Amino acid sequence: MPEQARSREKRSRILAAAMRLFAEKGYQAARVEDLASSLGIAKGSVFRHFGTKEGLFLAAYREAVASLPRYLDAPGPVRARGFFATLRYWLERTEHLLREDFIPYRLTLVGNYGSDLLLRREINRYLVREDPYGTVAFVREGLRRGELRKDVDPGLVASLLDWTVDRFQDSLLAEDLFPGFLRRGPRDPARTKKRITEFVRVLEDALGRPARRR
Repeated sequence: MPEQARSREKRSRILAAAMRLFAEKGYQAARVEDLASSLGIAKGSVFRHFGTKEGLFLAAYREAVASLPRYLDAPGPVRARGFFATLRYWLERTEHLLREDFIPYRLTLVGNYGSDLLLRREINRYLVREDPYGTVAFVREGLRRGELRKDVDPGLVASLLDWTVDRFQDSLLAEDLFPGFLRRGPRDPARTKKRITEFVRVLEDALGRPARRR
């Protein structure tokens, strides 16, 4: 195998192992020494590929987010029902997606809540620059379909969705991943469904075109 290919393969192995380590241990408790030992490589090899522990975590975070679905990945029949129906679809699949993508979801929570201020700043820059969930394209589709109000800047709408939807999904997940991390009531599917309905209604009242608002 050519040297460049071996280097790419090693980097991929380190990144996959790092994603699992950070997801299981969190940022602060994860040790590069343990990662290297589990792979049978020198610690310096990790640093040669990623520079620092922070660089390794950011690469793992980006890999995790890139593996998660985008808004417009919803099935065609769901998208045909409209912007807010698509939003509801993803919210209702939150816990199901957690079971399918446990490591990426847990890693994003670690990045959003369990990392230091400098890392979170870099994470926020990445989310704004790359728009990994396709929020901007999703908002544009909502505008094209005439479902969103046009008197608010689309960039602001996308930012509002990124912040509110992300935190709302975290509130659905965090008790399973980090007991006591975010406050919520007893686990109750009916209550969860009701909360999703209320959350979507609030967003539709705020962001939907006037004719759509209740």
